[in-house]
Amino acid sequence: MKLFFLLLLIPGFVLAEPATVIRATELKKDPASDAATVAQLAESATVEALERQGGWTRVKAGDAEGWVRMLALRYGAAAPKAGDTGLSQLFSVARTGTSGTQVTTGVRGLDAQMLANAQPNPAELAKLHGFAADRDAAAGFAAEGKLAAKAVEYPKP
Repeated sequence: MKLFFLLLLIPGFVLAEPATVIRATELKKDPASDAATVAQLAESATVEALERQGGWTRVKAGDAEGWVRMLALRYGAAAPKAGDTGLSQLFSVARTGTSGTQVTTGVRGLDAQMLANAQPNPAELAKLHGFAADRDAAAGFAAEGKLAAKAVEYPKP
């Protein structure tokens, strides 16, 4: 235990968190979309997440180090390998009561009373509209990500 606290005092000592790239992405020199590309990361590549800054995460992938968008990563152990039957996860559930997978959804920092008393803020809404992308910008983004339009039938209530 003492060793752990001593390691925290060493400058530059970083506790890395394992992560997997969920889609092919660029490893950037700086946390910005217009920064120089250091390397290309393939889908399912295993990386070490080192630090977060805004919507970006600094990662180490082999010998390369740089920044990727936070949403391009899945944190935790690597994705199952081909041929994995899931038995190891089943035994983990039986042994510990958990699969090791955690999903959390919710609104943090707001209680029911605060939500009930919420008031509209036109200035913030106007600011939000300033972040909207026009049709051409959205189409360009979709083309860059190799996205295609798809009609979705919504069930009737």
